[in-house]
Amino acid sequence: MTTAATTTGEIQGRSLWQDSWARLRRNRLAVVCIITLGLVLLFCTVGSLLCPWDPAATNLDLKATPPGGFSELNGEQTRHWLGTDTLGRDLLARTMQGGRVSLMVAAIATVVALLIGVTYGAVAGYLGGRADDTMMRFVEILRALPFLIFVILLTTMFGTHLWLIYLSIGAIEWLTMARIVRTQVLGLARQEFVEAARSLGLPTSRIIFRHIIPNVLGPVIVYATLTVPAVMLLEAGLSFLGLGVQPPQSSWGTLISEGADQMETYPWLLAGPAALFSLTLFCLNFAGDGLRDAMDVKTAKD
Repeated sequence: MTTAATTTGEIQGRSLWQDSWARLRRNRLAVVCIITLGLVLLFCTVGSLLCPWDPAATNLDLKATPPGGFSELNGEQTRHWLGTDTLGRDLLARTMQGGRVSLMVAAIATVVALLIGVTYGAVAGYLGGRADDTMMRFVEILRALPFLIFVILLTTMFGTHLWLIYLSIGAIEWLTMARIVRTQVLGLARQEFVEAARSLGLPTSRIIFRHIIPNVLGPVIVYATLTVPAVMLLEAGLSFLGLGVQPPQSSWGTLISEGADQMETYPWLLAGPAALFSLTLFCLNFAGDGLRDAMDVKTAKD
């Protein structure tokens, strides 16, 4: 009896998410990148609360102070760890502020792309036939439109606002997500559990949102982690061209743009923001690759 109970206790099934988590923990590079991303997020959020400098405060007496320089703040000598820019603003404080803006733009635009793309792709894949063809032709037409001209038209009509960045980037990133989800749903729509739901007379909306979409969350999560660095690159490119975040706010893209203009004279203006931006993109890409490998059941080695 004891042996049988022990044997029964040892044989326990594991869910797909438990298997994925076990494989992810074995990928040391992905785990290190996820931890690093958490530290970057803490640096940009909690760190800004501890930084004594105002990122918007200018002081021409501190113009282009090299990294490690001191200046007086509230009667005390305080260090500028990354130096100051050409207007005397502390670069560490501006880098933290720029990180918050860049990460916020990436997060919101990615969520917008997921909400639109997952819903649109699931509906197209489930309906199939002419409805699917018409919906995907519309996606291809939108993909053919030049993104930069679309952004210029928006800024000309509505001005340069932060919400326009969410709208313009989200309006282009959901297209790829819709195609990925649609491909996954085309195979799921013919599975037995979907046929059983149809035979029970469940409405189409419930079948899509309660039965089909939960089964495509794996690829959606993986692609979301790969969408965030793409969105950050788009935002940085727009800010570099002057179409993104406007003063007095800053993003990593605007800081890199300002640093590139002064690179030969004041190289530290470019080095700090560019290094942090590159580190974040590096970690996001490898974390996304790790999640993709962990959620791919074909790579499981049990």
